[in-house]
Amino acid sequence: MDGYSCGLDLAVDLIGGKWKALILWELREGPQRFNSLGRSLEKVSAKMLTQQLKEMQHDGLVLRHSYGEVPPRVEYSMTDLGQQLLALLEPVGDWAEANYPSIRAARSA
Repeated sequence: MDGYSCGLDLAVDLIGGKWKALILWELREGPQRFNSLGRSLEKVSAKMLTQQLKEMQHDGLVLRHSYGEVPPRVEYSMTDLGQQLLALLEPVGDWAEANYPSIRAARSA
């Protein structure tokens, strides 16, 4: 698997970092423009959002569609691969919400 020790290693590489899973979550409703994503993910810098979107595009999770208009208009959307990955991440989010009190208690101990 080209340097990955297992499938989980590859999966973590695809969604590693703070923003990739959240970008997928924001794209769940359909295509969005760059500034719309930036407003939804208010703590992400434009540079980081650009970097993460490029990596996700390279990995086949996100599509970038540039319209031939002036001013330029670009939209980002999830690929089928990205939708499949998001479907796997949703139960992880549900688990975290359900176990938040225990996690919070463990962190403060």
